[in-house]
Amino acid sequence: MSEFLNHFRFSQPAWLLLTLPLLLALFLRRGRGAEAAVTFPNLSILISLGRQVRETAGGISLPLAAIALLFAIFAMARPVWRNEYQSRSASGIDIMIALDVSLSMDIDDFVDEGQRAKRIDVAKAVVDDFISRRPDDRMGLVAFAGRPRDASPITLDHKWLRRALDELRLNDQFERGTVKEQGTAIGSALAAAASRLDARDAKSKIILLITDGASNSGKISPVEAAEHAKTLGIKIYTIAIGTKEGRVDRSIMRFPYQEFDIPTLKKIASLTGGEHYWAQNLKSLRETFTTINQLEKTEARSLTIIDDRELFHWFIIPSLIAALACAVRLAFNPTPSP
Repeated sequence: MSEFLNHFRFSQPAWLLLTLPLLLALFLRRGRGAEAAVTFPNLSILISLGRQVRETAGGISLPLAAIALLFAIFAMARPVWRNEYQSRSASGIDIMIALDVSLSMDIDDFVDEGQRAKRIDVAKAVVDDFISRRPDDRMGLVAFAGRPRDASPITLDHKWLRRALDELRLNDQFERGTVKEQGTAIGSALAAAASRLDARDAKSKIILLITDGASNSGKISPVEAAEHAKTLGIKIYTIAIGTKEGRVDRSIMRFPYQEFDIPTLKKIASLTGGEHYWAQNLKSLRETFTTINQLEKTEARSLTIIDDRELFHWFIIPSLIAALACAVRLAFNPTPSP
């Protein structure tokens, strides 16, 4: 029944207003006439004088005529079976997300709903929200620590991408991390992300670099990688994550220190025409991704295709049949003359 209601409709429903005078005529036809002026005590004499009427007033002719008119009105209202198709096209942006999964991302210097939260957890949550708000963009994911690793190719299957993001793990004593090599290879991560984007034909290509440290691994420096990305027309947004007070735990590093290299991250962004952000709390991190989402707009177009299948003939046919039956009925059973 719900499918019928979703597809069946009248293209010109104004014609349905004609059913009101039709119903009014039928109602008035059923009303009683005026009372007789002369009362006869015995009608048997009058009955014997005239011919007996073969049908009651109105008989079956009136219902047939009403049915014919009703179906004719429905036919004029143009009943259709409508199918609607959504055609969506978008000149999307290709985005590579380079996410730091080095051991320092285990620092819990963020606060989420009153509870201390690790950098990696808040970063994954905010990135996941960013992905969900850009359904028309192809995105990929590179995780990096001492070296980069492809976590997801550039794809429009955001369900797959978000699952790959959720499965990212920091390394531990049992070597269960996404990237086993320790360190922070920012340059190598940028180079890997840029090479994935270079093979794409897109209106705009950007890299989102999310890190909490300074580059200390890899065969290419971050600035060299940024210069290479610039020649490929790739814009880089750098996002430093973590507070000034955050420190690597002594169980990870004998002499823990803060690794932020803000000047280098700023230079990477400026070289490629991007922006640099430093998120020191969860609110600022969310605002950072909101800003990037607004700066990099995707032009999407949605076109609705309507396919109407005409059904008026299914109403014209019974209307003609009812009208013909009414005419035949009146022809063979005429109303007696007075």
